[in-house]
Amino acid sequence: MRKKISIFGAGNVGASLAQLVVYNGTADLALVDVLAGVAEGKALDLSQARPLYGSDVKIQAGDDPLIIAGSDLVVITAGITRKPGMSRDQLLETNAKIVAQCAAAVKKHTPAAFIIVVSNPLDAMTWVAAEVSGADKKKVMGMAGVLDSSRLVSLLADELKASVKDIQAMVLGGHGDQMVPVISCATWQGRPIEKLMPRERLEEIIARTRNAGAELVAKMNTSAFFSPAAGAFEMLKAVCNDEKRLLACSARLDGEYGLKDIFIGVPVVLGAAGVEKIVELALNAGEKAELEKSAESVRNLIRGLKKLNLT
Repeated sequence: MRKKISIFGAGNVGASLAQLVVYNGTADLALVDVLAGVAEGKALDLSQARPLYGSDVKIQAGDDPLIIAGSDLVVITAGITRKPGMSRDQLLETNAKIVAQCAAAVKKHTPAAFIIVVSNPLDAMTWVAAEVSGADKKKVMGMAGVLDSSRLVSLLADELKASVKDIQAMVLGGHGDQMVPVISCATWQGRPIEKLMPRERLEEIIARTRNAGAELVAKMNTSAFFSPAAGAFEMLKAVCNDEKRLLACSARLDGEYGLKDIFIGVPVVLGAAGVEKIVELALNAGEKAELEKSAESVRNLIRGLKKLNLT
């Protein structure tokens, strides 16, 4: 029997993710959006593409969260997106209420499901989903580090005129301006990235990685969607197929990296049990300081959320 994946939000990210799920035949799909016609229309479009994809997955859609019942995994992409000049943090209160509604629906209709959060500000929204759903901490995770790491690898590959397949690099911390590219561990075919280009150029790439979301928003007047959807797809595949992938995800820390009671981007092993292990990299002093600074930024957002009484 195929697994079932539900997606809250039929906008650009949700629809792009739904296409990946259907195209790859990963699981049956439920697509939920407050705009029922939008969800149903995109689901119908995808359904009619199934013969061309060679996919026999079943697709449901609508505005009633009841259709998520029986899901193995739920992805929350719902929420407002950034406009030019906006930070992710400016979406906080509105998206917190939306994510809380989605998490409450998971708790009611499919409480055993894993939850992947994509809505921004990512780390704070992952905390909301965990608090409202009451799910085990290993079953709730946020998609950010996968995307941020992909952006860093892409820029490094372009600079080195190398294949993205041969570069290993990871971005930790909160999904925002204070994310932490771990350059000390970045390599190309086993060679340290730091030795392959001038430090000034490397700093420019780091800055562009941190500003990648805003750069896209400035060009499109909306947030990215192909790459976030691809990041979420890598995560859900790892869980559904028990792949034991090492990916950077927002996960709850209980002392790892010296941080506690916070969701933030760290390397994790994703498999059938969700976040099966948190891997602690040997960060240098500068990276440790940056990670703590990023964590404090996430803590400030969570302090604000606690005043909203979302649960």
